[in-house]
Amino acid sequence: MARSSGPQAVATVFRDGGSAPPPDLPEGVAVTFDLNRLLEERSGDRVRLHEEHMNARLAQVLRTIGFDRDWVSGRGCYLYDAQGREYLDFLSGFGVYALGRSHPVLKKALQDALAADLANLVQMDCGLLPGLLAEAIVARCHPGIRRAFFCNSGTEAVEAAIKFSRRATGRDRIVYCDHAFHGLSTGSLALNGGKEFRSGFGPLLPGCEAVPLGDIDALERQLAAGDVAAFVFEPIQGKGVYEAGTEYWTAAEAACRRHGTLVVADEVQTGLGRTGRLFCHEHWGLRPDVVTVSKALSGGYVPVGAVLTTDAVWKRVFRSMDAALVHSSTFGSNALAMVAGLATLQVIDDEDLVDRARRTGDLFTKALRPLVDRYEMLVDVRGKGLMIGLEFGRPESRSLRLRWDALERVRTAMFSQLVVVPLFDRHRILTQVAADGVNIVKLLPPLVAGEDEVDMFVAALEDVMEEAHKGMGLYMDVGWTMARGLLKRSR
Repeated sequence: MARSSGPQAVATVFRDGGSAPPPDLPEGVAVTFDLNRLLEERSGDRVRLHEEHMNARLAQVLRTIGFDRDWVSGRGCYLYDAQGREYLDFLSGFGVYALGRSHPVLKKALQDALAADLANLVQMDCGLLPGLLAEAIVARCHPGIRRAFFCNSGTEAVEAAIKFSRRATGRDRIVYCDHAFHGLSTGSLALNGGKEFRSGFGPLLPGCEAVPLGDIDALERQLAAGDVAAFVFEPIQGKGVYEAGTEYWTAAEAACRRHGTLVVADEVQTGLGRTGRLFCHEHWGLRPDVVTVSKALSGGYVPVGAVLTTDAVWKRVFRSMDAALVHSSTFGSNALAMVAGLATLQVIDDEDLVDRARRTGDLFTKALRPLVDRYEMLVDVRGKGLMIGLEFGRPESRSLRLRWDALERVRTAMFSQLVVVPLFDRHRILTQVAADGVNIVKLLPPLVAGEDEVDMFVAALEDVMEEAHKGMGLYMDVGWTMARGLLKRSR
């Protein structure tokens, strides 16, 4: 893997990999915008700009935990900072970079689209590219899915799924699972199990009820009234990598059918190969009425989301010529997003990324599961494919338990930060805590990851866990990292 170095590395991302030269400009047109020069001149201002004009609290968090790097480029599974240091990216943009960063096929496709001067967003039009992407993606779904609506993000897709379900059934209520994350716009937030996201934002969409994941009796009780439009669920929950078994999913789908409730699978993070199947719900043989996708469909370049439905649902929403635009999105079918989606699906096929995710996930499981027996504080390794949760818990040994309890008194689920920070600072591996208040670290590697990346991560985790179990060194190291961050904030 060739390393980039210095701010000039940003320009490399735009110039190599088969990039076309800049187009000739009409006579008399002056170029006053120089992206490479702008990035080079202002690269040191990124944190300050966020503190002054954007999310100052996020900037403070990143400085405190030592995550305030000057990123300049990304390739495949790796990120590069201004000092030329290489980092293994196991966050992949919250799952956006399923193909890895700067994939040459995606870059070439988008360059071709820009060079073509396409008649984009005519609006009063049946564009070819949206039709082609709809054809390609529904062909990859179960036979009942026949229609696609394109939007700009996962939360927009969930909002549309809520609307479509209510219109198609004539019912108002939506049931979702505890701990769910379906987005942060008002409708999808009503299906969000995280109190930290909901608090202070006033009354949300009425008629939304949570049930525990895996509790079929609780779901049956909600459905029994006959007024639930949809059961909306993540096949594997992103906030914690929580799962339910085949028996539950089979029973849940059957209950929805009996009570006339639509089955809505939120595949925004789990979809398009992440779990070793193209769609995660395929693991249990489910046939949802509605599927939402986003993230990976973008290839990491242009925001795109989609709602995929059966004919029956679609025809009840877009029920007449008068209702042809009853739901729409101005930028939803823009040419660059559609090209990104088409190229992404082609790369997934050409590089066999779905099965690659399954195989690499098996390598992770084989390498990580034995660590549960070796380290008291690591209590579970779970997930499917390349969506992996590492759960940490209170140890049995008295000395370890005392250190654990002292740390947890500082802040609930603080131990997971004790893992994430040194993975990043010492081993240059970017990961995330899976949710607020839980000691779970989530791994979302690009689907192009392989044995080398597995070995690198497992060795790093072993190092962190060894030190966490043998003394106070790791605690002091992380404390020092945060102290340095606080000093930066005070300057």
